Amino acid sequence: MKIVIASDSFKGSLSSIEAGTAVKNAAEKIFGDAEIIVSPLADGGEGTAEALLEGLGGKIISCTVNGPMGDKIEAQYALTDDNTAIIDVAAAAGLTLVNEQDRNPLEASSYGVGQMIDNAIRRGVRKYIIGLGGSATIDGGIGMLEALGLKFYNRFGDRIKNIKGKDVADIKHIDFSEGNRYIPECKFSVACDVENVLCGPEGAAEVFGAQKGADEKAIKLLDTALSDLADTVKMNFHKDTKNVKGAGAAGGLGWAFVTFLGGELKKGTEIVAEATQLREKLDGADIFVTGEGRIDSQSVMGKAPVSAAKIAKQAGAATIAFCAVTGKGAETVNEADIDAFFPILRGFCDKEQMMQKENAAQALEQSAEQVFRAINAVK
Repeated sequence: MKIVIASDSFKGSLSSIEAGTAVKNAAEKIFGDAEIIVSPLADGGEGTAEALLEGLGGKIISCTVNGPMGDKIEAQYALTDDNTAIIDVAAAAGLTLVNEQDRNPLEASSYGVGQMIDNAIRRGVRKYIIGLGGSATIDGGIGMLEALGLKFYNRFGDRIKNIKGKDVADIKHIDFSEGNRYIPECKFSVACDVENVLCGPEGAAEVFGAQKGADEKAIKLLDTALSDLADTVKMNFHKDTKNVKGAGAAGGLGWAFVTFLGGELKKGTEIVAEATQLREKLDGADIFVTGEGRIDSQSVMGKAPVSAAKIAKQAGAATIAFCAVTGKGAETVNEADIDAFFPILRGFCDKEQMMQKENAAQALEQSAEQVFRAINAVK
């Protein structure tokens, strides 16, 4: 028997590999002679760098960058053993880096993301996995591009520096001449799990502006600015990417990667599966085990376990999923390639106790053992 395990993290308690190891421990008790493989899993959002680093090997790189509101922060990214940089946008421009009362995308910048990329480029890195989840910015990625050496000018020919969301409306000319000369050598695989375009009713400002602290007036200003910027780029550089699906991700960083850096937008789980060779690991597998903290109706909307289950289905493996708790609509995952799911929350634990790593690992291992016992009894 061959069992492949790739679980998303149980946020706040178990990492991807810790969850996978708990399931592996259970499988080894029941199927001692089975081939059991644990692989990392993530959806491209926050935590992707940590998951891939833990699964692929490598090291954490720390660098001082500008946070979303301009303050100096220590940001970290993963550098794998095969010299791939895995950068979570949230590490430098994340919403969680800004106090709720201070959130304002008019004053926020993605500059720190560009500084992280520049740091990796200086280390000789040319291959990148970028996770777009959780940004505090709506600057079209212009801050990031400024950090990478691009220059921006207003209609009077004056250079605009330290660009924030409110400054995007003034951009009329772009100068590539002093951009980082190694950018053309770089390959950016960009994890993007939303299909929002850059602007308009389904754009970055209209859909995500309020949660980032923008009021109605600011949302309209930012949306118009992004639209005008995209039109300027189309007119001057013949790149019409305003309506590319995913362009509106992370406040327009998706658009910047596609338009200026040659980035390829993909579903986050697809990028992770490719990086970890999940398809190859699933070749000949009988059982695939996945999971996440909560399974509910939103799990079928691009969440990592369902996306991974689709890959397992193609490989001919049956899929079992574990979760801490279930929510309304959890049964929809049964129609999306997860054959059965099992919550692990036990009656003797309250939520706070369950979030403790040791308790969560024990509950997951014990639940998995009972499921494997049932499988073993009828095989």
